[in-house]
Amino acid sequence: MNHKSLFMLYLIAILLIAGCSTGNGRYERIEGYAQGGTFHIIYSRPVDVKSAEVEQRVNNLLAAIDNSLSGYNKGSLLSRFNAGEEIIPDSLFIEAFNRSKEIWLESSGAFDPSAAPLFDLWGFGFGNRETVTQDIIDSTLLLVGMDLISIEGSGDSARVVKEIPGVKLNFNAIAQGYTCDVIARALDDFGCADYLVEVGREIVCKGLSARGDKWKIGLDKPLDGNFDEGAHLQEIIPISDGALVTSGNYRKFYIENGEKRAHTIDPATGYPVTHNLLSATVIAFDGATADAYATWMMVIGEEMAIELASQRKDIEVYLVYGEQDSMKVWHTEGFPIYSNESQKYTE
Repeated sequence: MNHKSLFMLYLIAILLIAGCSTGNGRYERIEGYAQGGTFHIIYSRPVDVKSAEVEQRVNNLLAAIDNSLSGYNKGSLLSRFNAGEEIIPDSLFIEAFNRSKEIWLESSGAFDPSAAPLFDLWGFGFGNRETVTQDIIDSTLLLVGMDLISIEGSGDSARVVKEIPGVKLNFNAIAQGYTCDVIARALDDFGCADYLVEVGREIVCKGLSARGDKWKIGLDKPLDGNFDEGAHLQEIIPISDGALVTSGNYRKFYIENGEKRAHTIDPATGYPVTHNLLSATVIAFDGATADAYATWMMVIGEEMAIELASQRKDIEVYLVYGEQDSMKVWHTEGFPIYSNESQKYTE
């Protein structure tokens, strides 16, 4: 299953001019570091709202999410749960857990935050990489499954319960998209009509950019080892009022005994995936859904991802698959693409 421990899955090139004024109001920027990567927020500030208020609210939310869902923060609720402590989950933990469990059921286990022990085993989690054998994988798979974890009670009496010792969680495949949702809701509360929230290159946006048109998001071409962000763009995507997330295996992998070990782990087999789906971009109503669905598609591969996307009316999908030197593209009919040649939008 895809998890983004270093949050380096793909480029989001934000093609805008921040800090300028248009008929939509003054656009301002908040940026910094969070969840092992960077975040950027551009928003049109209502005249009765102070910049300092918005920035303080954003920073408070990022800190709260870090203290709840981060596997890198050893004092977070998630880290304490994984260490075997009994925790009282906060509202952020409960919301992320419940949405994760819903998508786990919907995906028949392809999206599974409880595959955390497998991520650790292969070196893509919060621990050190281990020597992998079939016996170790078989024993580790006994710890995998969201049905092994439940939240019991409510309020101060709520507890996160694991059925057997050794069960762990890793929210990396949904946390950044969910974080974007939480910040977007706060901007809505401030009355912001236009904004783009990017956390770890996951996007939630609303309204228009400072230019007065849709926000434009650049997607990197999924070439193995392509760390030169923006040097090779696959597409430019115009989007408004939605979330966009890309998952891929071209930046987070290693070669072992001549084989590529991708960071997308299949919870059913316990092994890194070996199919030809190079990246999956999902546009959805909210960031948590787009994030989790992009991971789901990277687990199941191009054929099943195409079948899934073709059946859904609530998401738009863009897939890149094939070999490195002969990439192919498939996308849903309504997926928006900006053509550099014609300078027009094509739907």
